[in-house]
Amino acid sequence: MIVFKTCQQLLNYLEKAKAAGRKTGFVPTMGALHAGHTSLIRLSKAQADITICSIFVNPTQFNDPRDYEKYPVTIEKDILLLETEGTDILFLPSVQEMYPSGLQNGEHYNLGHLENILEGTYRPGHFQGVCRIMDRLLSIVQPHLLFLGQKDYQQCMVIKKLAQLKNFSTQIVIAPTLREKSGLAMSSRNMRLSDEAKEKATAIYEALKYIKENIGLMPVATLEQQAKNKIMQAGFEKVDYITICHANNLQPVEEWQPHAEMVAVCAAFIDGVRLIDNLLLQ
Repeated sequence: MIVFKTCQQLLNYLEKAKAAGRKTGFVPTMGALHAGHTSLIRLSKAQADITICSIFVNPTQFNDPRDYEKYPVTIEKDILLLETEGTDILFLPSVQEMYPSGLQNGEHYNLGHLENILEGTYRPGHFQGVCRIMDRLLSIVQPHLLFLGQKDYQQCMVIKKLAQLKNFSTQIVIAPTLREKSGLAMSSRNMRLSDEAKEKATAIYEALKYIKENIGLMPVATLEQQAKNKIMQAGFEKVDYITICHANNLQPVEEWQPHAEMVAVCAAFIDGVRLIDNLLLQ
């Protein structure tokens, strides 16, 4: 595995690779890698000639500075994992490398309603930060394929919107959420949970499954409230939302429609850690 720390070095290498007709796959991460990330690496290796992974904890997408400071950093373990998986390139830039003009001076992206609902409501500025770093990364790597995980459902939609706004030719591949045996969605933030909290945290997945099993059997608002109650009763401190939405635009579903594509999305706090998850209802 080759490690690049500057944009120019990576650009130079990839220009030669693409000139030789080699297909590139890209897996952007913030490190603290787990099996969900390695599943994306394996997808890329199966579909591309060169697999690039980036590790960069992006400061502009944290609306809470304390959350940024607490984000787990396990770089030595991450490098070993990527080497074991046969990753071709690791891009490991500094903040200065990614934001040479500073953190405050950035383009504004017109994301429409996606910016102000669900995650956007509770994390103002978050998706502008996501777009800033993804715009920079995609402009540098210019991959044929971009691999993302479905766990970050709204973020996937935002990145698709960014690709449209910037006319990126990259094909976006969304991979299913990987889960622990308990059902808990794999996440780097799980590293901050105690064993007891991890066990309690499975209530999110159970609540989402409850929605899927009972959709259409009671009013949507009643079903959402019952799912929220299940999460709170399990020992969570707070539920930001657990909502049934239209899968294609994340607008809230007010009444069940038997043929509509829907997704249940959730964000909740346990042990002071904010977890998100979702489940397609069809």
